[in-house]
Amino acid sequence: MEFVAIDFETANRDASSACALGLAIVKGGKITAKHHWLIRPPQDYFRADFTDIHGITAAAVRNCPSFKEIWPEVKPFLEGACLAAHNARFDRSVLQASLEHYGLALPAKSFFVCTLELSRHTWKLPKNNLAAVANYLDLPLQHHQAESDALACAGILLRAADYWQCTSIEGLIDKTGLRRIL
Repeated sequence: MEFVAIDFETANRDASSACALGLAIVKGGKITAKHHWLIRPPQDYFRADFTDIHGITAAAVRNCPSFKEIWPEVKPFLEGACLAAHNARFDRSVLQASLEHYGLALPAKSFFVCTLELSRHTWKLPKNNLAAVANYLDLPLQHHQAESDALACAGILLRAADYWQCTSIEGLIDKTGLRRIL
């Protein structure tokens, strides 16, 4: 089982306002690496309610690299990879908007799968948000800290693969009907 779990935090409702990115790299069914970047968004506008959720302020990222500046380091992890995210449509929209803002292309041959969707199908919990599923599976989580969210997402996908007795993303897609989000 190989995939990259990804999580973005944003400064405001603009999808290109990424202010943090976390990745958890999974190879051979194990988390082999994790990465975290604080990002200076293109606009210097942080909504107070967003900052209340993730704790990131404009001052905290003022001297951090832009998404364009971290992209050469991030891109090799994403190209050709299955990208897992809890509420994948959100993280995919942030990735796409950030890339478009800087005139960069989406990674070649990559696709997303959604662990929110997978959780709903697998465990049938009353709530399937990241915190509820991580708690149910006893996964550590510092919610809305991008690296921790990515690690929890990776843990959810790995636990679901065990539940469904799958050793590959393709097998999990076949067995559960999980959708590829392009």
